Amino acid sequence: MLKNTPKVKLRGLFKIFGTDDKSVLPHVQNGMSKEELLEKHKHVLGLQSIDVDMQAGEITVVMGLSGSGKSTLIRHLNRLIEPTAGEIVVDGEDVTQLSQADLRTLRQEKMSMVFQKFALLPHRTVQQNAAMSLDVRGMDKETQDTEARKWLERVGLGGYEDHYPSQLSGGMQQRVGIARALTANTDIMLMDEAFSALDPLIRTDMQDLLLELQLELKKTIIFITHDLDEALKLADHLVILKDGAVVQQGEPQGILLNPADPYIEDFVSDINRARVLRIRSITNPLKSKKFAGDVEADDNLESLIALSEGDTALTYRVMSDGEPIGELNMRDLVKALVPRISSTQAA
Repeated sequence: MLKNTPKVKLRGLFKIFGTDDKSVLPHVQNGMSKEELLEKHKHVLGLQSIDVDMQAGEITVVMGLSGSGKSTLIRHLNRLIEPTAGEIVVDGEDVTQLSQADLRTLRQEKMSMVFQKFALLPHRTVQQNAAMSLDVRGMDKETQDTEARKWLERVGLGGYEDHYPSQLSGGMQQRVGIARALTANTDIMLMDEAFSALDPLIRTDMQDLLLELQLELKKTIIFITHDLDEALKLADHLVILKDGAVVQQGEPQGILLNPADPYIEDFVSDINRARVLRIRSITNPLKSKKFAGDVEADDNLESLIALSEGDTALTYRVMSDGEPIGELNMRDLVKALVPRISSTQAA
């Protein structure tokens, strides 16, 4: 695959739920709203005109409120839901054109899935659950056991191989789900609200584990969430949905600093910007001669506020991989901490 060619590409993707979705599609394409479609034609609009590129080795987070279409979208990637129209291209191949046999191969060998409710088989041990994808492919028992044990160890469950799911906490059960996805050894991992059922502290641990694994494995991960803090923490590319349509997408720091829509402005208004924003995102070109010190580009603004003790007269040199990439004046940092007032708030 050529460099910068998306691993997954969605083009003109529509999903309308109902008995005659194809016939009402032109109404949606001509601008009919979700409410009007339901009222006049008794069909439900799930997705409309989705164009998204998902790059290899990155975490694409799709987020939105309940009913925004995010779970519908992820289920299109492996055709658990059939689209009304559009293309779903994986490694240059349109998934909508695959035969049932090729679709099974895609689901078994190219995509693995981590579910919100863990989806573990209660009558199978932790190791058997982790090895399930290899069992389905008909691999020999020794390979299944070796791979399952390796990934269970990697997610911190070494020694629990012979336990059953009911003997594990929720966080441990989700670790089994992640180990199962990793044992499948697929390039693409689909994670549908994977951490939403977990307590906040366990959820944070799981996010940290995912980022640690991703640093090493460079999977293509499509992660669904309704939580903006989680999205900003995990995403390389963030896609925000509303009523089945993409409202804004891009690098998360850029969206936070430049929301393109009042809906997004409201979404990001309550975020702790100092904790989420990175120094890199508000760095300016080097022009000063003297600096109060060096700071790392990927540190958050909160760390710089502590370092400067709130002195807005200071300027720091910004470093990345040991090289200077720019500078940051504390006055610019203060400006970045003030969210844009949305039109709805202003009213």
